Amino acid sequence: MQTHESTAEHGIKKSKTLLPSFDPQAQSWEPAGSSYGAVPVERLAPDFIRDVLGGGVDFKTDLPREKSFSRQIVHQEPVPAAVLVPMVMRQEGLTVLLTQRTAHLQHHAGQVCFPGGRCEPDDSDAEATALRETLEETGLTYDHVDVLGRLPEYVTGTGYSITPVTALVRPDFSLAPDAGEVAEVFEVPLSFLTDPMNYRLHRARLPNGLQRQYYSVPWEQFFIWGATAAMLRGMYQILARAASSDNSRS
Repeated sequence: MQTHESTAEHGIKKSKTLLPSFDPQAQSWEPAGSSYGAVPVERLAPDFIRDVLGGGVDFKTDLPREKSFSRQIVHQEPVPAAVLVPMVMRQEGLTVLLTQRTAHLQHHAGQVCFPGGRCEPDDSDAEATALRETLEETGLTYDHVDVLGRLPEYVTGTGYSITPVTALVRPDFSLAPDAGEVAEVFEVPLSFLTDPMNYRLHRARLPNGLQRQYYSVPWEQFFIWGATAAMLRGMYQILARAASSDNSRS
């Protein structure tokens, strides 16, 4: 149910907890930076988000490509999955709602991710998957969610093709997280996630000799990394380009 290489493996059952082959927080990193700079805080309003993310996004994000980490999945078709990128319209500014997985899960225990999971046969589309999984995981009901559009698909090294579905969320909701899967639900200011200097680019040497690159964007006690950080980085790039384009025309 979630996403970082972290979401999509919901529904796969194995007999033991699978841990990363390296400590993601201990790897060397450098500031990610960006030629666009931070999105001006005053631009991060619901109308701007709707204008940019509503419908389709015709923009190729610049993110590290993930290699397959297992020989068994190199020649397999990626498994479809979807996550919700919920932006809560708080009075003090937009925030992004994220979850932290419980420590006992078989896949990606303790990781931070968007609510979501693999697409099921009864789901009509990626939006249906994202909304269903969000309801199951957090208790956030459909009537509080205004779906906007999709970000570019993100293919993970563990063999999943994740469709991020963006949405604005009215703040008068109550949550009922699934205690078996979700340890905590929290929100990060969108202004923090749209400042490229808060992102780190890591390089890790894997046991099979490959080198993996991945982003992180730590927030308070939460270490956001992997596919979730990459999708957040991709959304930042889309919003930053739109803000930069608007400024050049004014």
